[in-house]
Amino acid sequence: MSKRYQHIARLIIAGLFISLAAQAQKLEVGGGVGGMLYKGDVSTHLNPRFYKPAANMFLRYNATRSFSLRGGLAIGGIRGEDRFSRDPFQQARDFSFNSRISEATIDLEYNFLNYIPQPKVKNWTPYVFGGIGLYSVRNAVIRARGFVNFPLGIGVKYEINRPWSVGLELGTRFTNSDYLDALGERTFGVTSAKRAQGNPALKDSYTYTAITFSYTFYRLVCP
Repeated sequence: MSKRYQHIARLIIAGLFISLAAQAQKLEVGGGVGGMLYKGDVSTHLNPRFYKPAANMFLRYNATRSFSLRGGLAIGGIRGEDRFSRDPFQQARDFSFNSRISEATIDLEYNFLNYIPQPKVKNWTPYVFGGIGLYSVRNAVIRARGFVNFPLGIGVKYEINRPWSVGLELGTRFTNSDYLDALGERTFGVTSAKRAQGNPALKDSYTYTAITFSYTFYRLVCP
């Protein structure tokens, strides 16, 4: 190969690495630990007593200073017990459950402050997010997957020491299911009592809170 073509090849390779490096600055990988809380027939409000551990991992693409796209996986559990309710009906029903939840979600995030991938900028911002996901649930009544949920929440992230960031997030997963608590419209046979039938007008949901840690690929090292 002539020197001219060698020079052109080097320019092309250098251009590719520069392009990849620029894109790498927009990629962020991370994970978090926290817990899940359930809301439905057994617990009509978010009761911290029923908090169960959960964990997640995610890949975030910071498309612009204001918008990011994130894909994530999470696993955790939810539970509830009638005996802690002040409702006489629930106390008489005396129902309890434990369910295991797994989910995959895609969210669009909006940063309230500019999040700029530059060496001398201390990045931090509150943000909101919304999206769509698929989840599976396992309990005494149902073992199924492929249900749809709709995540909606808020968070804050802070770049503590580039390229590492820490965050705090709270998001609710709204569902069209009444069986997260094993107490759906037609499940009273589980306890042989019709009072164990769920309220079809009250759909179940669960909230996930987490402390997150992430790494942003600011530099691409050439081998």
